[in-house]
Amino acid sequence: MLRSLVFSASLVLFGAAHAQTAPSRSDVASYDGLHRAAHEGQAGEIARLVAAGADPNVRDPAGRTPAHVAAFASHDNALTALAQGGADMNALEDGVYDVVTIAAVADDPGMVSLAMSLGNKADLITSVYEGTALIAAAHLGHAEVVARLVAGGAPLDHINNLGWTAVMEAVVLGNGGADHVRTVQILVEAGADTSLSDRDGVTPLQHARSRGYAEIVSLLE
Repeated sequence: MLRSLVFSASLVLFGAAHAQTAPSRSDVASYDGLHRAAHEGQAGEIARLVAAGADPNVRDPAGRTPAHVAAFASHDNALTALAQGGADMNALEDGVYDVVTIAAVADDPGMVSLAMSLGNKADLITSVYEGTALIAAAHLGHAEVVARLVAGGAPLDHINNLGWTAVMEAVVLGNGGADHVRTVQILVEAGADTSLSDRDGVTPLQHARSRGYAEIVSLLE
């Protein structure tokens, strides 16, 4: 148990090195064409550029397509225009993130739903941890995003390369507060397998008990 607690604490620190990286000021200053139009939410300009032959899947130095840029900037209209222009909605940037996972981490339920409606798959394997958008959202306690991903067919029991499911991350990396309680409730009611343990054989219920997360314990018992 102690090993698991130390590992989870270390992961929080280690994870900062692998967090999503939005376009920096210098990135934005260098943008032109579709990347600039996506950042600024100019749907009409996107349509014009695509019609003139611009590649909707062009990459910036960090591997971001205009669709990734639109997701980071939370421009629904730009994302829609890009999809209509042939953008690959399942493209991964250099950090191994797709539009849905970017929106999930940003707690942007509207863009999560929009991206899925435009063809972004909810079951893509994303991040260096080989997780999913659902695991990322559960980790952060983004309950409404979790609900939308579940409704969109996200895999409930995917295990990432840390050996954790969405339920496990909601407990181990959550704070036991209302958002994480609601997240676990959504996952449990959707049929997530709460018996799946970590690499030390510790279940989400055992982790919740050790942390004193009474409401989550009640959901998992």
